[in-house]
Amino acid sequence: MGDGPSGPEGGAPSVAARDDLAGVVDLFEWLTREELSRALSELAYKQRAEVDDEAIAAAIDVAVAEYALVPAPPAALSEAGAGSASDAVAGSAPDVVADPADGADADAVALAVGPAAFPSLPADAEDLPHILDVPDRGVDRETLSEAVLERLSEDAVAAIGAGDADRLEVLADVTYDIEAWAPVDAGAIRERIVDELDG
Repeated sequence: MGDGPSGPEGGAPSVAARDDLAGVVDLFEWLTREELSRALSELAYKQRAEVDDEAIAAAIDVAVAEYALVPAPPAALSEAGAGSASDAVAGSAPDVVADPADGADADAVALAVGPAAFPSLPADAEDLPHILDVPDRGVDRETLSEAVLERLSEDAVAAIGAGDADRLEVLADVTYDIEAWAPVDAGAIRERIVDELDG
């Protein structure tokens, strides 16, 4: 996966690694966190690289924090053979997005490609659909974009409350990304962020 999930120096995951994660998810439309972790482990094995579960988890965390990957609500998801979008993820994706630190619950969260991603396919990724053997899946972009916009608003409020200027800078960029990605208006969120940063 290019420099690998943990980047060339073993530190924070690089943008290339983040976009590789989005490329893997894009192959399937959506994957649970556990499925994505397994896919990345399979890629590391195929590339004769050491499988570092902690580095993989950290790379996914960064991709989610930076909106390259986004937690998707069950209503936005579909799966071949399921009676409905909700049935598709019954027992696999919770109605409430879990905190990544929550362990098992976090593994069941469904992840889709987010507005800040430029998906790229890492080496050997074309074999993953045969390895993971998941049914055809789909994402309702309108439902997903509404959930992402709501999360963006909540993240902005939390960052403002914490006085986290670095986080607000990231979120300000995402307000532009999401408007290019989906027919939503993030202007009010962006204005509040800019007011806080300028204040």
